[in-house]
Amino acid sequence: QVQLVESGGGSVQAGGSLRLSCVASGFTYSRYCMGWFRQVPGKEREGVASIYIFTGRTYYADSVKGRFTISQDNAKNTVSLQLNSLKPEDTAMYYCAAAYLCANPLVKDEYSFWGQGTQVTVSS
Repeated sequence: QVQLVESGGGSVQAGGSLRLSCVASGFTYSRYCMGWFRQVPGKEREGVASIYIFTGRTYYADSVKGRFTISQDNAKNTVSLQLNSLKPEDTAMYYCAAAYLCANPLVKDEYSFWGQGTQVTVSS
């Protein structure tokens, strides 16, 4: 049974930092693309960052480049997202997702498995 369990969301002031983690189980983690997406009510879910576990190659949305960092810990089947210099517009529900390979790493339709999400709220 595939499971993706996120943790680490919370509320911070603008300029602050958070670290999100996603623990994966139930599939061959090393052959997958692991992504972080975010969604606010009434808007499409958007890709934030992703990483192809096999090579470690990373991908970022332009809006978060230089502020967010995605990383992997293969010993723990965990992918993390470090969020720095947070802005109010980063407020969203953040989801971890898994896709086989990494053909379109920031496109939500490529992803088969999803976590339940963790809320990030940034106040001004």
